[in-house]
Amino acid sequence: MYKLYIIQSLIDDSYYIGQTNNLEDRIKRHNLGRSNYTKNKKPWKLVYPEEFNTRSEVIKREKKIKQKKRKTYIEWLIQNNK
Repeated sequence: MYKLYIIQSLIDDSYYIGQTNNLEDRIKRHNLGRSNYTKNKKPWKLVYPEEFNTRSEVIKREKKIKQKKRKTYIEWLIQNNK
């Protein structure tokens, strides 16, 4: 299984969208500073997960969300996931 995830910085409330096949390890790496983009805004918390059967499906979904380029859209996704 592949997961699309959105994490939120506890420093400035910014969001990061990514995909992985090992969500627990990936979030751990973000919080250890092993990702250049997210290392300066740690700690991070998971706010939105989505599961997919194939890597191509999760990549398409990630691109679709990133194309929106709106914080309000990400916040809408998170609110409607609860």
